[in-house]
Amino acid sequence: MNIRLAERKDFDQLIQMRWDFTIEDYETKSFGENEMDSFKLECQTFLENAMNSGNWFIWVAEEDEKIVSHIYIELIQKVPRPGRITFPFAYMTNVYTIKEYRSKGIGSKLMKTIHEWVKQNKYEFIIVWPSDASRNYYERNGYKLCKEPMEFFY
Repeated sequence: MNIRLAERKDFDQLIQMRWDFTIEDYETKSFGENEMDSFKLECQTFLENAMNSGNWFIWVAEEDEKIVSHIYIELIQKVPRPGRITFPFAYMTNVYTIKEYRSKGIGSKLMKTIHEWVKQNKYEFIIVWPSDASRNYYERNGYKLCKEPMEFFY
């Protein structure tokens, strides 16, 4: 199992995995072929912009050049504060492992690599909004439940 940062050559696999992730979450909804085409274009643009931004890091676990798991991290810059060096924090999202590779410790190995990377770079903390179904996974990997943030919808 190879754990590394994603590259442009991975875009097609990452786009397909995002599609599959969504289909898995919304099993009752069907998507047409034209929706896949527009999604591919939108996701390709997102991945290009993310990779060029320097604020997004997509970690992948691959086996024989097939990506089997990924975690997206966006660095959130904080406003500087007098008297201390300000480091960004990491927002974790789009955590996904292909079904046939689950419960084999791959996601946890990927998570451990990210934790080491966060520590090495002195990022302040990692925040994630887990689904109810994924809470145990995060707790097993050292995450603690915190108070919900406040939201404003219009």
